Amino acid sequence: MTPLPTTPMRATTSNTRPRFTMPPLSCDSHFHVFEPGYPHVPDPLYTFPDGTLEQYLRLADWLGIERMVLVQPTFYGTDNSLLLDVLRKAGPRCRGVARIDDSASEAELDRLHDAGVRAIRLDLFARARWPMAELVAYIRAMAGRARPRGWHLQFYTPGAVVRTLLPFLAELDHPFVIDHMGYGMDLDGLLLLLAGGHCHLKLSGPYRLVKDGPVAGVEPLVRALVEARPDRLLWGSDWPHLPDGQRDTGELLNLLADWVPAAEDRRRILVEAPGRLFYGQ
Repeated sequence: MTPLPTTPMRATTSNTRPRFTMPPLSCDSHFHVFEPGYPHVPDPLYTFPDGTLEQYLRLADWLGIERMVLVQPTFYGTDNSLLLDVLRKAGPRCRGVARIDDSASEAELDRLHDAGVRAIRLDLFARARWPMAELVAYIRAMAGRARPRGWHLQFYTPGAVVRTLLPFLAELDHPFVIDHMGYGMDLDGLLLLLAGGHCHLKLSGPYRLVKDGPVAGVEPLVRALVEARPDRLLWGSDWPHLPDGQRDTGELLNLLADWVPAAEDRRRILVEAPGRLFYGQ
């Protein structure tokens, strides 16, 4: 692969390098891409962001990220056209998390798998008012679609929905990942899920939890999670940091230097967990 320039695409992307040595095969397990010319959902929740693949790859090079996972955003709904194009352009170091229609054919899922998709993203924000029985049936159905391909499920969900589903998720016999540290889920509930055999949690989007407060406010939560199950945690940049994009990705990565002081635990989070889930390692 042709080396990329070692300067960031633009100042607002990242001015900060990692304060720790990035282990080989480090993975950003949660980023998005937006390119002109692809159809988006009617009335999206945010305006078209500044976040192209070229910008992201320059950022990854700047930070020492060798592998990455593209997550289908709500902006594009279940139209995975851009995701497929990005996976083709980025090559095998990039994996994908797709959103699918209930009616997606087996051939379509096979096409996604061949392109590098390894998970289905379930938007439970959009289903937050569903009765629990309907949510459970939906999750079971999606697990049934994922299982033959060795995919896991990824939950984009409010913490309140996770709390409602806690007894079910604690017994769910299928690998799953919860975005953004549970999005307000309490620590005891997260520890219960991590104690089981199938839950992973993304250390991503801390600003989503604290809103206008300092991201340092989530440090006690992260430290408790790391102490309990560092092998079940992944790190994700959440680039380009919607809705306003005003974050320094390097500063967010450097939170791991403080919150995960042991290099071996950082390797578990940056290399081993994503390696198992997305790269079959």
